[in-house]
Amino acid sequence: MSEIVLSISGARALHLAAQGLLQPRRRKAVKADVLDAIRRMGVLQIDTINVVARSPYLVLWSRLGDYPSEWLDALLAEGKLFEYWAHEACFIPREDYGLYRHRMLDPGAMGWKYSATWMRERAGEVAALLAHIRTKGPVRSSDFERSDGKAGGWWEWKPEKRSLEVLFTSGALMIARRHNFQRIYDLAERVHPEWDDAQMPALPEVRRTFALRAVKALGLARAAWVPDYHRTRRPHVDLAQLAAEGLLLRARVAGWDDPLYIHPDHAELARQAASGALAPTLTTILSPFDPVVWDRRRALELFGFDYRLECYTPAAKRRYGYFTLPVLRRGALVARIDAKAHRREGVFEVKAVFFEPGVRASTALLRDLAGALQRCARWHGCPRVHILRSEPEGLGAQLGDLLTVDAVEAAA
Repeated sequence: MSEIVLSISGARALHLAAQGLLQPRRRKAVKADVLDAIRRMGVLQIDTINVVARSPYLVLWSRLGDYPSEWLDALLAEGKLFEYWAHEACFIPREDYGLYRHRMLDPGAMGWKYSATWMRERAGEVAALLAHIRTKGPVRSSDFERSDGKAGGWWEWKPEKRSLEVLFTSGALMIARRHNFQRIYDLAERVHPEWDDAQMPALPEVRRTFALRAVKALGLARAAWVPDYHRTRRPHVDLAQLAAEGLLLRARVAGWDDPLYIHPDHAELARQAASGALAPTLTTILSPFDPVVWDRRRALELFGFDYRLECYTPAAKRRYGYFTLPVLRRGALVARIDAKAHRREGVFEVKAVFFEPGVRASTALLRDLAGALQRCARWHGCPRVHILRSEPEGLGAQLGDLLTVDAVEAAA
């Protein structure tokens, strides 16, 4: 197959098709679709912030529409998924466990996620914790009272929590399930009893697999985009060599100097994208940790979307808000919303909606966005949507006027 030449809009369409974000679903999601969506992405990043739905649930909603979030928890408890450090902390299909085993066997290379000093200086406590789990069964960090005199905080973990986390990073413990999103830790041999390290693929094979998986999940990829997807370390795989072996296809995006690569499984999609036949029609709201935007540089290069999550920025220095959600509309990232779900009151509060510079907020665009907001709010159990302000001014009022049953049905 000769080199594929794509317009920027074609490149975006191929990326969204690979991610399952090209068009609205035509049927109601079933439980198996959750696992299929995670396999398609390869990994599902975990984050605990819940001003709206926690990120992994929202990432799935963007692709599946309304679905019971309990399905994700059930798949973990059933052993269809496991948790480990991939892009960051992620849910990963169980069959990929062997790809991550090398990281567990070399936890010292995992940076802040593991502390050899802690394991050495607290060896007795760590051994006692393992013995407790072996005898008494799975534990949560909340099962242990703080005894070090420190106040709680994001990074002020109590000693037992720190020990649980380093044991998790080293692979001695796994997450058996979650309860109210709290991790429940158990011995790896009980959570994954069939595993044997003799099954572990060689490290060079793992590196190649990660590179191929990243290109497939992205739809198309610059070489610089690939290491971030699974946070792989040097030496990085040479994508040109994989293409020479026939494992990847070469592509070019008009106006870009460097080559791009496409997985052969997407060859037909790539042909459709090159001919302009791959039409994005989905309008939805994304998590800040969605694969489409988690690599901020890639989001800027591919979509022209300059995005930064400001929850770690002091309030006075925030431009857009604590936890802004990108809006995907028909192949473009057109806006971001600062939202909060007030579930008890049944209100989905949009503190602000910010339209991207140069976006023409036509009636059709506003109708699409109104439909996405109403669907997202309804999934959150919030039948009412309140829009407080917008940039540019006035568009929020127009958007609010469209938040009616008729408008939403027309946009669905």
